[in-house]
Amino acid sequence: MFLLQAFLPGNRFLKYILGSFLLVIASIIGQLPLLGAVVYKLISDGKSFYNMDEAQLMNVLDKNTTLFLMLLSFVTVFFSVPLVVKWLHNQKFKNVITSRPKVDWSRILFSFTLWAVFQIIVTIISYYASPEDFKLNFQLEPFLILFAIAVVMIPLQTSAEELMFRGYLMQGFGVLAKNKWVPLVVTSVSFGLLHFANPEVDKLGSIVMIYYIGTGLFLGVLTLLDEGVELSLGFHAANNLVTALLVTSEWSALQTDSIFIDVSDPSAGFETILPVFIVYPILLFVFSKKYNWNNWKEKLTGKLTGKLTQE
Repeated sequence: MFLLQAFLPGNRFLKYILGSFLLVIASIIGQLPLLGAVVYKLISDGKSFYNMDEAQLMNVLDKNTTLFLMLLSFVTVFFSVPLVVKWLHNQKFKNVITSRPKVDWSRILFSFTLWAVFQIIVTIISYYASPEDFKLNFQLEPFLILFAIAVVMIPLQTSAEELMFRGYLMQGFGVLAKNKWVPLVVTSVSFGLLHFANPEVDKLGSIVMIYYIGTGLFLGVLTLLDEGVELSLGFHAANNLVTALLVTSEWSALQTDSIFIDVSDPSAGFETILPVFIVYPILLFVFSKKYNWNNWKEKLTGKLTGKLTQE
């Protein structure tokens, strides 16, 4: 039902290629303020950016300013998706979010709360189990600024990614492949590869890609089984927001004035793939019981046939 909402007269896959290009342009435009601010600061300080790597450039401005400007690129994508959907595909924006008559905010809130509470509990347990791995970083004023930025901007960032991958592109590849498993696999792998340039991959090794691709697969499965992106919207927002506020590290992609800094030696072990093979299946079980999912095979691998006109 969710993927079939893209089966509209004249809605061809070539339009999704063009739409994706337009969204990339929107993202690039959103990156210009950060680039301009960094260049201006370097010139003001009499420094050159030619010999600086990405990590050094990201530390030119204070953390909160960098975070705000970095997230602007996702904000431009977030507000561009409905324009692309409406004017290029002649489709209702609601229909790249859900197959229900309207967006189910209770699903978003439940998923957000479930994952946020789980992350907070795990962080508390980790802190008391290995306090030497954490450094208290809390400073009231920077944290309050971070909180204000994060609460507004991070949900826009994560929503932009979900609307792009689990909404727009998943429906687009459904139009191309006429089945459900190809959109699931392609968007999951693409989502994971998008994170390949993250510093976590350099520090932890390629094994961390199992986590990124596995998370993309989990969010895609959520979308297909629940016939909408509400659950993935809530999960993704909780994941990034709690991480930004609670714990950061000197080598992570997200540098913030969080409560704690992880000072442990970066390494990838069982805990890196634990969510993919244990935690995510448990979450799927919880969601399936709450929302009475059935016929999993058809929803995840079935063919897409017929046409569905918008309500």
